[in-house]
Amino acid sequence: MKVIKNKFLLFLVLMTIVSFTLIKTFSQAASVKVNAWNNNTQQIPGRIQCELYDNGGEGIAYHDFDSVNNGSGKLNPANGTFLNEFRMKEGVDISYTKSEEYDNNPFCLVTPEMGQLYVGWTKPGEWIKYTVNVNITGAYSIACMYTSNGGGTISFDLDGKVLTDSLSIISTRNEKEPLDWRQPHHWNKLENLAVAKLEKGIHVLKLKVLENGKMNLDYIEFKSKN
Repeated sequence: MKVIKNKFLLFLVLMTIVSFTLIKTFSQAASVKVNAWNNNTQQIPGRIQCELYDNGGEGIAYHDFDSVNNGSGKLNPANGTFLNEFRMKEGVDISYTKSEEYDNNPFCLVTPEMGQLYVGWTKPGEWIKYTVNVNITGAYSIACMYTSNGGGTISFDLDGKVLTDSLSIISTRNEKEPLDWRQPHHWNKLENLAVAKLEKGIHVLKLKVLENGKMNLDYIEFKSKN
């Protein structure tokens, strides 16, 4: 009887451990609910496309100071095309790179691909969230494809916790530019903005604009340093 009782107690202990593990797992899964745009969770290592932010709208997936998309449907009039109307009813301001020396002008430090969507008209205090899948635990360098008419700073959170400090975005303004309207279209890529340790699994990445704004953000790239 004593042996049976001991086995029964051992069984209860094991079941308690399993139950606790399952509860913890489900709790963690709920805290990082996948809400990716078009069910397309973006992958790390890789490029996080800034326009492919999560579903949920203002105050949930993003915060923008006005509800008008200043790019899709406004700067780029609604005409039935994918690029001109991409997420046009949402507050995040989105445009796309154009040829004929618009976004491929001589003052670009790095020439972007044409027809690439990006987030623009950024202001301090605005933020955007992305559901991401980290495929391998380890250290990652962070890069950014951007323009900045005057410099600024951004930072990142992961699952509601600080991932990076304030990161300086170098101005791409060039006083030799003869067309003032084109100043916000001098593209550059900043490598090694920061190094961050990421755990394997599904996470929510939050991009925050801290200072100045006036940035166009094409993508954030995470490269493994393992």
